[in-house]
Amino acid sequence: MLATLEARPADVLDVRLPGEAGSKTWREVAERARARDIRVHSLEAGTAARTAERERAGGRAGAEADIRPRLPESLASLFAGARSGDRWIALDGVQDPHNVGAIFRTAAFFGVRGVITTADRAAPLSAVVYDVASGGVDAVPHAIETNLRRAFETAKAAGVWVLGSSEHAAKPLGEMPRDRPWLIVLGNEETGLRRLVLESCDEVCAVPPNGSVVTSLNVSVTAGILIATLAG
Repeated sequence: MLATLEARPADVLDVRLPGEAGSKTWREVAERARARDIRVHSLEAGTAARTAERERAGGRAGAEADIRPRLPESLASLFAGARSGDRWIALDGVQDPHNVGAIFRTAAFFGVRGVITTADRAAPLSAVVYDVASGGVDAVPHAIETNLRRAFETAKAAGVWVLGSSEHAAKPLGEMPRDRPWLIVLGNEETGLRRLVLESCDEVCAVPPNGSVVTSLNVSVTAGILIATLAG
């Protein structure tokens, strides 16, 4: 929420605090909101059902805010000025909002330049995604595309290499050069990358396990490993 107030305060419509004034962070949110003439008021009893529903969906209970969602950007702006060392992420059908939120948070932490999601077969950028991202959605530009393969064409035209992630890939992550601008592509939690998406990648790599019991990773964990490793 603090990230939203800093990045786009005009999109914050109001802030609602519980009767006990909320946590220290939310009190700071309230102070900054009032300083920007944003309405701050108390949660009413009638919001209990909505809060319970949000908790069941995996969001956080307590203080709330009404915020206009961040608008997606064009691919041209996302890849403008691509240079060695830059990183982007594309999500091919990632459907768990907690994973999407965690990936945005990781992307913000490592300074990723943008995230591409798909319009279909993917988790929308919901309140849960914003909650889990902890400011990541406001920090990292995103684009929403109907066809990832066309998005790859735009990336390649800008000098960006497309790197798919698959546990079945022959090449390990350690063999990938770090001196390229990379668009890292992550697949669905159960089925991974779709065949046509996989075939459109310049390179495909795997994160090789060292153990013998657990041989696969959560997609958000894989994202962090790929970004951190390729960042050098």
